[in-house]
Amino acid sequence: MCGIIGIVSKSEVNQALYDGLTVLQHRGQDAAGIMTSDKDGTFFLRKANGLVKDVFHTRHMLRLEGSMGIGHVRYPTAGCSTSAEAQPFYVNSPFGISLAHNGNLTNTKVLKDELFKSDRRHLNTDSDSEVLLNVLAHELQKSPQLKPQAKDIFKAVTEVHRRCKGAYAVVAMIAGVGLVAFRDPNGIRPIVIGKRESDLGSEYMVASESVAIDSLGYELERDIAPGECVFIDIDGNMTSQSCAENTQQSPCIFEYVYFARPDSVIDGISVHRSRGRMGTKLAEKIGREFPEHDIDVVIPIPDTSRSAALQLAHDLGVQYQEGFIKNRYIGRTFIMPGQTQRKKSVRQKLNAIDLEFRGKNVLLVDDSIVRGTTSQQIVQMAREAGANKVYFASAAPPVRHPNVYGIDMPSPVEFVAHERSVDEIAQELGVDMLIYQDLSDLEDAINSKGKVERFDSSCFNGEYITGDIDQAYLEYIDSLRNDASKQSTDDSNAVIELHNNS
Repeated sequence: MCGIIGIVSKSEVNQALYDGLTVLQHRGQDAAGIMTSDKDGTFFLRKANGLVKDVFHTRHMLRLEGSMGIGHVRYPTAGCSTSAEAQPFYVNSPFGISLAHNGNLTNTKVLKDELFKSDRRHLNTDSDSEVLLNVLAHELQKSPQLKPQAKDIFKAVTEVHRRCKGAYAVVAMIAGVGLVAFRDPNGIRPIVIGKRESDLGSEYMVASESVAIDSLGYELERDIAPGECVFIDIDGNMTSQSCAENTQQSPCIFEYVYFARPDSVIDGISVHRSRGRMGTKLAEKIGREFPEHDIDVVIPIPDTSRSAALQLAHDLGVQYQEGFIKNRYIGRTFIMPGQTQRKKSVRQKLNAIDLEFRGKNVLLVDDSIVRGTTSQQIVQMAREAGANKVYFASAAPPVRHPNVYGIDMPSPVEFVAHERSVDEIAQELGVDMLIYQDLSDLEDAINSKGKVERFDSSCFNGEYITGDIDQAYLEYIDSLRNDASKQSTDDSNAVIELHNNS
């Protein structure tokens, strides 16, 4: 899960790209990068590990020249966090192409073999984004033109869709030619396009979320459709074409549950409104299963659960209060590698307001429960603050299966719901009552107007919509994601960084 952005403007884009990436910072805190291009086709790049504000200083910004550019914020999906895998990536042949990617390819091993044996292309990292870039470059190599035209680009992207499996929202830049953006045939990862008019003509922007479009003063045009490719030339002329067969709109349901900002609109669905409806569905379930409940107050676990908690409290007729103060200088614990660092950060991140808990029966509301370690500590904090009883509601169903489409969930054996009933999970978390959202209710809450054909809900139901996921692949992913593997990777990276800095 990363954030991508691309702009074709009539003026310098460095500041706009920086501002857009800060808006998308919630999608990745591991690394950030920007690449720009001037009219002559010269590329300028700055990327490194860290937050946007730490990666880009004045001296870097001054070097990012040009009226076209792309940007990326990253978190690792396989435990690796070296700066070598920061994006955008670049190849000089053909034409000069740079690329940034959000998602995860599920046939990376096969593609790497093809790229080496058939395409004669060299890969410098383990990133599937570099694989995707080289597949695109190989297909564009077939163009007979000195500068590829829209039809050449659409043909190349058609072949990318044929060869690449999994989830990918992509923004790419061809030197002296223009900006290319496309989305996988299932539309798993989000990408939208915006437009604004300047005195010199039309300017376009693509981004992972509509909030970035809004913040930079562009008008949201639409989502890029599954399998569609959009091409914007350096003069600001846009063309698009569907480049895949058998497309379906199947966005990742976790975007609405957790990842996306509440002020974003994804595939025509308001994230904020969908989270509010999740609260309504939870209230209805509590009313059915616990009609004689004794809840005194509903308290959200900030920040993503607020919309659901507020609506839940309203529908139950129960008081809503903010009971936790959040330190905004601590990163998202879901993203942090390693259990030790995660445990340490929760206490640093949240502090309970005793007054809101003392002597009360409290219903805590969170967007989801993955490992349960964060939830355990929060429940303990509520008890230490004087809560009489602590109930817990999750706006999402139990997470029981790995996500293979770009979310760095842990090994399934590390899920708190792994081989446990709801009562057993409640005992593990230390709560007096645990309520999970039903999957059908979650999907109905998000898709209330039927805008989406189906969701990728694989982390809840184990149904992988690309149809190419078998047990061998799940075991391979598991070997990369378990805490022991991540700790080994973190230690190796620390040695590399120490060596590089010595």
